[in-house]
Amino acid sequence: MLPVTGKMPTMNDTQLLRYARHVLLDGIGIEGQQRLLASHVVVVGAGGLGSPALLYLGTAGVGRITVVDHDEVDLGNLQRQIAHRQSRIGHPKAASACASIAALNPDPQLHAVHRRADAVLLDALLPTADLVLDCSDNFATRHLINAACVRHKKPLVAGAASGWDAQVSVYDSRQPQAPCYACLFPPDAVFEDLACATMGVLAPLVGVVGSVQAIEAIKLLVGSGQTLAGRLLMLDAREMRWDCVNLQRQAACPVCGSGVDSGS
Repeated sequence: MLPVTGKMPTMNDTQLLRYARHVLLDGIGIEGQQRLLASHVVVVGAGGLGSPALLYLGTAGVGRITVVDHDEVDLGNLQRQIAHRQSRIGHPKAASACASIAALNPDPQLHAVHRRADAVLLDALLPTADLVLDCSDNFATRHLINAACVRHKKPLVAGAASGWDAQVSVYDSRQPQAPCYACLFPPDAVFEDLACATMGVLAPLVGVVGSVQAIEAIKLLVGSGQTLAGRLLMLDAREMRWDCVNLQRQAACPVCGSGVDSGS
């Protein structure tokens, strides 16, 4: 279970009604919902993956949500990025996503950051965060987020989708045997970023993956169930086949390996 950064709140009658279906759940209950309300989640990327993840985290009652995205809404986003509206074309995605969350639930404190995620920004945001969702769309940003999460010992819920295929995992550097993102995808390896603009992506696929990311985040925040730490969940939507493979921490990993100074 994560130690939450905020003060544990007492729910009012309206909140008890709003979150009743969570309160009834084994593994959440009153205490779990209070933990959600006291939590701070940083989400990098307010596009295809970030849209469903943000909407579900917001409606679930995560008390503080910081949305980081440097981009603006355009018409080509609306096929899959359900947090945005046609009336917001040209508006910053971070602000648009926050507006959609606020329209669904007035409880979360929302912070829109309209800039590209970099090491300086992440180092400023992560100390007060309970966990991070990587909903970005390129390897460079994913590695920056992963390195920051390892430095600050914050769990990372990372997803990716392209075409008909997707993957999601949890990288939790607090667990001695759990790998980080760089254990699976070394920073010095050459990987091709498959942009949606050139490769395409099935619209509901990002909804599935973003929703799984939200589930994993909620489980981490309330301390319920078994997370995907140490496992990679993969989906082939064309065949509707799920596969899960075990991951190992790499001693020689340049980010989380035994020879790395975690304070650097």
